[in-house]
Amino acid sequence: MTHNHLTAVELAGLTRSGDLTVTEVMEAHIAEIERLNPAVNAIVDFRPERAVAAARELDRTFRRDEPHGALYGLPVAHKDLVPAAGFRFTQGSPIHADRVAVQDHVVVERMAAAGAIAVGKTNVPEFGLGSHTFNDVYGVTRNPYALDRTAGGSSGGAAAALAARMLPLADGSDTGGSLRNPASFCNVVGFRPSPGRVPSWPDGDPFSRLSVVGPMARTVDDLALLMSALVGADPRSGWSVPADPAAYVPLPDPGRRIRVAWSPDLDGQVVVAREVRDALEPVVAALAAHGWEVELATPDLTGAVETFRVLRALKMQVTLGPVLAEHPGRLKADARWNVEEGAELDGPTIAAAERNAARIFHGMREFFDSVDVLVTPTCQVAPFEITTRYPRAIDGTPMHDYLEWMGLPSAITVTGCPAISVPAAFTPDGRPVGIQLVGPHLREDRLLAIARVFESLVDAGRAPEVDPAPRPAFVTVD
Repeated sequence: MTHNHLTAVELAGLTRSGDLTVTEVMEAHIAEIERLNPAVNAIVDFRPERAVAAARELDRTFRRDEPHGALYGLPVAHKDLVPAAGFRFTQGSPIHADRVAVQDHVVVERMAAAGAIAVGKTNVPEFGLGSHTFNDVYGVTRNPYALDRTAGGSSGGAAAALAARMLPLADGSDTGGSLRNPASFCNVVGFRPSPGRVPSWPDGDPFSRLSVVGPMARTVDDLALLMSALVGADPRSGWSVPADPAAYVPLPDPGRRIRVAWSPDLDGQVVVAREVRDALEPVVAALAAHGWEVELATPDLTGAVETFRVLRALKMQVTLGPVLAEHPGRLKADARWNVEEGAELDGPTIAAAERNAARIFHGMREFFDSVDVLVTPTCQVAPFEITTRYPRAIDGTPMHDYLEWMGLPSAITVTGCPAISVPAAFTPDGRPVGIQLVGPHLREDRLLAIARVFESLVDAGRAPEVDPAPRPAFVTVD
C-alpha cells in the first residue's frame, strides 16, 4: 500500500517513530495531487516547494527520543474560508482573488503546532454559500466518485481531496451542513462539533451559534486524531470551551447496547429522495441485526428549518451585508438574496426564532435521556450534476431556493448538538450516501465512539477509481 493510502493514524505513527521520513510522506501526497487534482480541482493555491522544504526541515531536526505532535509531518490543506499566512485567502470570491493572508486562523495554528504541514488551500463556493463547490476564482470541484457530479460544499474541496487520497486530513466549517454534506457526497467523515468545542478566530460573526469549524477525514479514528489537536478554549474565541485532547485518542468504548432513534425524514418535515432512503434502510436494519436497539423516533423539531433560515439570514446581514454595500453587483445571486433576506428581518421575527431555538435545545437534552444517538440521512439527495446550482426538485417536490434542499442538516444545526456524517452506502450507479449520527450537546467523545462502532459494522469506505485525465475547471452552472 502506498503512503497516501495509509490512514492518518498509521502515517502519524510511522513519522513519529522515524520509520517513515516526513519527506517521503510529503512527496507521495504531492505526487498524487499532481496526478489527480487536474481532474478533481479540490486543492487550490498549491505550494509543493514550500511543503517539501518544511518536510525536509522536520527530518533534519528529527530526534527519535523526543516527543512529536499528534499530526507530525502530515500533509494538510486549509479551507479557503479561513486565513493561513502566506497563502491566498479568496473565500471563493473575485473580490478577494488576489488577497494573501497575513495571519493564521486558530485551526491553522493548532494543526501546525501539532506538526502538520500545509500544502495549499481547499476550494469553496463563493463566501461558503451553497452546498456545491464552484466559484469564479478557481472553478468547480468534482466528485472523485463521479467526475460529472458535485463534491458538495462548502467544504467540498476538502472532502474531494480526502476521498481522492490527496490528503490524509483536512479542516472544514459548517453552518447548515458544510462539513456533513460534502462528507456524505464524497464518502468521507465530516464532523460538526457543538458550538465552542473547536474555537474559531478570526471570525466575522464570533457569537453566532450557527457556524462551527471542525475536522474531516477518511475514518473516524483519523478524525478523532485531528479533533484532539483542535479542541480546547482560546481567549480570542468567545464561545470556546475547555476540552481534554486525551478524550479523543483513543476513543472510549461506548459500552452497553446502543439505543438508536432512526428518523428518515424528521417526521415528514423534509423531503428525502427515495434513492437515499432505499440506500440507508438496509444499513439501519443491519444495526438492529448487530444488537443495536433501533426505534423509529424523532425529537420535536417543529419550526427548526424556518428558525435556521431566519438566523442564517441574520448572519448573512452581519457578515456579508457590508460586503454587498461596498461591492454592489459583485456577489452571486444566491448571496445577494440571502443578505437581502437578512435586511428585511424585524425584531419579533428574530425573537421568535431565538425562542424556538431555545425550546429545541432543551427538547433535545430531554430526548437524549432515553436514546444514545439520533440517526438520519445526512443529505436529502445523492450527488447531483456539477452543472446544476442546486436540486430544483426532490422526487417531484419543488425546492424554491438554494437552502431548501439542505433543510435536514440545517435543522440539526439549530439543536446545538454535535453531528457526524459517516460513509454508509452507495446508490446503484455508485454515488456515495452518508448517514448522520447526532449526539448530546458537548458529548463529542461519546458520539465519535458510537460512530467508530458504526463504521466497523458498515464498512462502506471504499476508495474511488479516479480517471486522472484533466477536466475543465470552469463550467456553466445554472
